[in-house]
Amino acid sequence: MTEHDAQPTPERDQAHGAAGPDQPREAVQENGAQVSTDVTQAGVPEAAIPELVIISGMSGAGRSTAAKCLEDLGWFVVDNLPPALIPTMVELGARSQGNVARIAVVVDVRGRRFFDNLRESLADLDSRAVTRRIVFLESSDDALVRRFESVRRPHPLQGDGRIVDGIAAERELLRELRGDADLVIDTSSLNVHELRAKMDAQFAGEEEPELRATVMSFGFKYGLPVDADLVADMRFLPNPHWVPELRPYTGLNEEVAAYVFNQPGAKEFLDRYAELLRLIAAGYRREGKRYVTIAIGCTGGKHRSVAMSEKLAARLAAEGVETVVVHRDMGRE
Repeated sequence: MTEHDAQPTPERDQAHGAAGPDQPREAVQENGAQVSTDVTQAGVPEAAIPELVIISGMSGAGRSTAAKCLEDLGWFVVDNLPPALIPTMVELGARSQGNVARIAVVVDVRGRRFFDNLRESLADLDSRAVTRRIVFLESSDDALVRRFESVRRPHPLQGDGRIVDGIAAERELLRELRGDADLVIDTSSLNVHELRAKMDAQFAGEEEPELRATVMSFGFKYGLPVDADLVADMRFLPNPHWVPELRPYTGLNEEVAAYVFNQPGAKEFLDRYAELLRLIAAGYRREGKRYVTIAIGCTGGKHRSVAMSEKLAARLAAEGVETVVVHRDMGRE
C-alpha cells in the first residue's frame, strides 16, 4: 500500500477466542445460513453452521487491515489461530445458536509449523459442508521490504538473514495455499482505503449486487497486476502523451477522455468489451464466483487506460455490478 499515513504492517489484531469439533451429518438452508438437521453430540441443539473466511498471505501485505474490515462488518475475527483449532472454532460458532454466524480466522507463518494441520483442517471443514473461503493477501518484494523497514521490524522468517530472505522463504511456504485461494488481493500499490473497498465489495452483505468488480487501470511499464482476472490492452489507441497540450493531464480530464474516445476503435472496443463482460459475468455467477478484477492497461497507466477504465466501470455499475475503480499507476511518472 502506498498511503503515507497508514500502511498495513505485520502487526495484527489480538485473538478473540478458540476451541472443539462437531460433525453435523446433514445441512439445509434456512434464512441464508446452513443449519444442521441433526444433533451430533449430547446437549447440542440444531445450530447454524457459521460462514468461515480464512485470511492468509504475506507478512506485511495487509492481513490486519483485511481482518479489521471484516470485524467492522460484524464478523467474529480470530487472529493467529493454529490451523488445527479452526474446526473447533466453527463448532463453537455453531453452538452459539446463530449469535456467531460469520467467523474470520487469520492464519499465518507466526504459527511456524504452518501447514502441519491446515490441510487436514480444511478437509474436515469440507466434510461438514462448511461454507468457507480463503482470502490471500499478496504484495511485491519491494513493497514488503519498504513496509518492514518503515516499522523497523524483522520479517518473522528471516532469522539471521535479510528481510528478502524471509520474504522468499514465506513465499515458498505459502505457495500451495495461494494456489487454493478463492480471492487473491495484490496490495503492492493499494492504500488502506482501497484495500478496505475491495474487502467491502466482497463481504459487505447480502443486499449488495451478487457480482462485484474492481476495474483497475495500470501501466505495462510497471508490470501486470498479479491479481487481475482479465487484462485488456489500450496501446492500440494513439497515446495522448504525444499531444503537448494533453500530456500533463490524466484520463480523468475531459479533454483527454474526449481525445481517447474520438480515436478509431475506442468506442467500438468499449461496446464490445462490455458485451463480452456480460457473457463472462453470467458464467461467473453460475460458477459461484462473486468477485472479479478487470485490468485495463496502457504504456504508463495515465491516459488511455484511465479514460477507458472510467467508462467501463460506469457501464458495469449501470448494469447492477458493484464496481470499484482503482488507478494503480496514475501519478507515478
